Amino acid sequence: MPVTFDYRSILKMNKIIDLNCDMGEGLNNDALLMPFISSANISCGYHAGDSETMKRTIELALQNNVSIGAHPGFNDKANFGRLEIPITLPHLFDLITAQLYQFKKITESFGIKMHHIKPHGALYNMAARDIRMARTIVAAIKSVDSNIILYGLSGSHLITEAVALNLKNASEVFADRSYQYDGSLTPRSMQGALIENTDDSLSQVLQMILNKTVTTIHGDTIAIKAETICLHGDGKKAVLFAEQIKKTLIENQITIQTI
Repeated sequence: MPVTFDYRSILKMNKIIDLNCDMGEGLNNDALLMPFISSANISCGYHAGDSETMKRTIELALQNNVSIGAHPGFNDKANFGRLEIPITLPHLFDLITAQLYQFKKITESFGIKMHHIKPHGALYNMAARDIRMARTIVAAIKSVDSNIILYGLSGSHLITEAVALNLKNASEVFADRSYQYDGSLTPRSMQGALIENTDDSLSQVLQMILNKTVTTIHGDTIAIKAETICLHGDGKKAVLFAEQIKKTLIENQITIQTI
């Protein structure tokens, strides 16, 4: 069933949304994506990239007035950080702080501050459902800089633990991923996990922002809070999706603006 919206009510509201993208991952499309987004999640060199990649991506973000965030993940380039790896909480704390300090050193060399952090891939999904991992990541962030904003899966432990520990946070939703009944992302190993049709992506984006709901892969409608929308830079149609999402948001009087 197509999603419907009450546009008369929408016109009375001043809608603002952040559009973020994972970058610095060696895919050579960062420069093409930057004009369409408001926040960049830049790989910290563990799951992809290196110090030089971080510097080049930061330069691109500055040229396009895009907020700069860290995107730490597992130290596992072979699997692009998307393999779930058992990890102790002390090791997790060190994994996060090591990447944030490295990223912070680079941002400070540009005379700027880190705006946000978004865990990557398997680390993100594990922390979303594991309250202890979420709490450890929040504690690690606060130990580096208590003013950093945590981008976390809407409704997940990453958000609730950030609230509990008084860390700024932004509820993240996805333009190119499908959802399960509990608000989690459909695992990439399952059919239908990735949204590869532009119209389907645009419909989901508008539904999440305007109706504050999302339709799951099984057809159920669940509530969701959308403050920042993620578009994966490694998607087959990433640039096209970014261009069309920005165009559609503007047409619907939704302002793209960083948190």
